[in-house]
This record gives sequence, C-alpha cells and structure tokens, in this order.
Amino acid sequence: MIIFGTKGYLYQLAILTLVCGQCGNPAAHTLRKRITKFTLFFVPLFPISTKYLTQCTFCGAEQKVTKEQAEQLQSQGTNGPSGQAYGQPQQHDRF
Repeated sequence: MIIFGTKGYLYQLAILTLVCGQCGNPAAHTLRKRITKFTLFFVPLFPISTKYLTQCTFCGAEQKVTKEQAEQLQSQGTNGPSGQAYGQPQQHDRF
C-alpha cells in the first residue's frame, strides 16, 4: 500500500500599505506565498505549485500576483517609503 497526497504551506512575505481594488480603502495588505507539495508517506518531497497573493486586511479580498510582482512588492516594502507602488496609487486630495 502506497500513501500519497499533497500538503500546503503558507508563508507571509511582507505587510504593505496599498489601496484595495475591491473596497477602495488604503489599508494594510499581506503578501503571501502558498506552496503545495507532493507527499509520499506523509513526507513532503517536491513542490507542485507556487502561488503569490495579496490580501486586504480591511475587507479580506485576495488578489493573485505574479512572482515578479511579488518580488517587486517585497523589495519596495522593505526599501521604499510606503510600499504602495502596486495596484492603484494612493491619492491625497486636499479641499
């Protein structure tokens, strides 16, 4: 008898301030990496898929991003002043 399956791993890469495309609020977004690995006898052997997501902490909406976008967001989150280069730019209107 052979026992096989998959197991998911979720890594939080960064927390960024972005304007949400769903609710329109400037809020913190978590940048996450989700890896699914093939397991044999409950031992994870190799990755099957890797996905990158951002999730709005205000409304909970998730958005898929590419690996290149995730790397750019992560570098801007650590090096940039506010980490809001992805998505809609945050606007400051003064009346």
